[in-house]
Amino acid sequence: MTALFALATSLLWGLADFGGGLLARRIPALTVVVASQSIAAVVLGAIVVATGGWQEAEPLLWYAVAAGAVGTVAMLSFYKALALGPMGVVSPLGSLGVAVPVGVGLLVGERPGLLQFAGIAVAVAGIVLAGGPELRGAAVRRQAVLLTLVAAFGLGAVMALIAAASTTLTGLFLALFVQRVTNVAVGGAALYVSVRRGGRVLPEAGGIRLVRSALPALAFVGLADVAANGTYSVAAQLGPVTVAAVLANLYPVITVLAALVLLKERLRLVQATGAGLALVGTVLLASG
Repeated sequence: MTALFALATSLLWGLADFGGGLLARRIPALTVVVASQSIAAVVLGAIVVATGGWQEAEPLLWYAVAAGAVGTVAMLSFYKALALGPMGVVSPLGSLGVAVPVGVGLLVGERPGLLQFAGIAVAVAGIVLAGGPELRGAAVRRQAVLLTLVAAFGLGAVMALIAAASTTLTGLFLALFVQRVTNVAVGGAALYVSVRRGGRVLPEAGGIRLVRSALPALAFVGLADVAANGTYSVAAQLGPVTVAAVLANLYPVITVLAALVLLKERLRLVQATGAGLALVGTVLLASG
């Protein structure tokens, strides 16, 4: 069952990332985050009321609040990076967030094994190669890589925090709801500041009409992300976290395949090599 839930996580995250990145090419990334998470919060609120999840309120929910605050920054950075692309490079680099649980282990006295040390070396090599020759003198490509690394750290932290936020199924629904409400609160505050500073929160072409037409896609992104958080939490509780982390972090494969098939992306050899090394490093980090 652990493998089943973890593989479901990778599928859902992969599709959510692809959809979010695609939407961010037409709609400002911050608007994508706030809109998708608002829809998810409404659905989760209904589920919490229907299941009596309010009775599961406990101090562990502060982990969900932290996951929501960190997750907003991570999603915004990741969607911006995916919009800059190419997705075949950005998505595998984003999976490096699995290094966060390794860091937490170090803080509590654990020591990485040989496989984890190898994973660190392979992952760093992947980061360097994934940008390819375009890293030199190309501000956009450099920005995409930096945004992805910020997102990777944040997404890794969210994985650890949301897994610790509940111990029961109804408690998990409540934790996911609290996480999404925090996402909306933080993202909404950022939107307000952006508007006050003259920033753009609607597409230049199409405006609110385009956002309305994109509501089904925004709902899919928000709900798929929620479902992925939930299936990962269940996978981590049912079996070894190592197995859950390895399988869940295969989600870039889904994003890359979707980009190759639907967007006809083509990567340079050095970029493809770097992206592949980043994914291999991720697996080594989680399985060591």
